[in-house]
Amino acid sequence: MKRLVCLFGLPVLLFAGEIGGVELPNTLKVGDQSLALNGAGLRKKLFVKVYAGGLYLTHKNANAAMIIAADETMAIRMHFIYDGVAASKLTDAWNEGFNNATDGGVKAFQSQIDQFNGYFKAEAAKNDVYDVVYEPGKGSSLLINGEIQGTIAGLDFKRVLFGIWLCDKPADANLKKGMLGK
Repeated sequence: MKRLVCLFGLPVLLFAGEIGGVELPNTLKVGDQSLALNGAGLRKKLFVKVYAGGLYLTHKNANAAMIIAADETMAIRMHFIYDGVAASKLTDAWNEGFNNATDGGVKAFQSQIDQFNGYFKAEAAKNDVYDVVYEPGKGSSLLINGEIQGTIAGLDFKRVLFGIWLCDKPADANLKKGMLGK
């Protein structure tokens, strides 16, 4: 929703969920559930804005450990700002994140990680939207520009996957903070 606000006498245009020049929606529909934007931030790599990321939950929560552990519908949206992130760079970043989220214990999840990495066949272009969605009893799905790439069953894998952003050693600490609404 756009609002015109006066700040020191100057009009400033604000967008709900606007970050890094893109607007993230206030809600996402997953199945029959409506998820609300919990918080958002920018994923940066060496001062380059890679994507705007938003965490969507059924109810607001700032506790990363509770979110990781929860067997509840949730999603992370990545709206790419940077144009041309190679598929190999994406999988390298995922692998680093999986390693951090498992504290080096990726072996137990290697087959699911390989399956997940197999979903990345093309480079991410500016304005591509990647959604990582978890649904209880179904699993973790990856959608690229609204098209499902695949689903991996299991709450344990979901915990590792969402841990990429929310664990104690996240991919980007400022992005984690933003997603938690802090």
